[in-house]
Amino acid sequence: MPYTPARPLAAAALSLALLSGGASAQDAFDPATMTDSQREAFGEAVRDYLLNNPQVIMEAVSVLEERESDAQAQADEALVSNNADAIFDDGFSWVGGNPDGDITVVEFMDYRCGYCRRASPEVAQLIESDGDIRLIVKEFPILGEASMISSRFAIATQIVAGDDAYKAVHDSLMALEGDPTDAVLVRLSEALGLDAEAIMAEMDSDEVTRRIAETRALAQQLQINGTPTFVFGDQLVRGYAPLDAMQQIVEQERAEG
Repeated sequence: MPYTPARPLAAAALSLALLSGGASAQDAFDPATMTDSQREAFGEAVRDYLLNNPQVIMEAVSVLEERESDAQAQADEALVSNNADAIFDDGFSWVGGNPDGDITVVEFMDYRCGYCRRASPEVAQLIESDGDIRLIVKEFPILGEASMISSRFAIATQIVAGDDAYKAVHDSLMALEGDPTDAVLVRLSEALGLDAEAIMAEMDSDEVTRRIAETRALAQQLQINGTPTFVFGDQLVRGYAPLDAMQQIVEQERAEG
């Protein structure tokens, strides 16, 4: 029989059982059937073994983490499946990239999120370098009033001026330094050739409020509480992912699709 880490522990338990007057090794492993002295002796045997073989602890932790990761991935896949319509076809979120792409990438983002800003050029590079990815942006302002103002402005731009204007404003807000004050937003609109007055008037509309509320409700269903969060096909990726990791996930989704 090949060596396994459990064998020394089993031997220790058997020795304790023999010393106790004939109890079985199985009984020796059951704390309910052990005397205080047996439990103490067995604990010392386990302690000595682990001190002499500390790698066993790391192996056990690794196995536990892998099982927890697999369980989380399965749970997230079910969440995506159960909320697919709201994720991939809500009727209002901006859609870019290739509308007929074989993989859909969805990003829940906040303009004031440092990791969203870090991910922005990498997401753009992913879309440009692949050519077969459909990108959906979900406005998910969770980092305070400046986040909410920025999202309201972006959504209002989409309603007033269309998807191309939204993309230009989205990119500008992602790069904006400082607070999105009214004066800043007006200048931004004018620099892009947009109707600042109409956009500003739309920001507090019921439609803008509805879209943000529906995205928040969806995020709650998906148990999303941070940005960025991505959906790649049927995978939920919580947190920032560098370009090479996103490319690997896309390749994996294609291979499994």
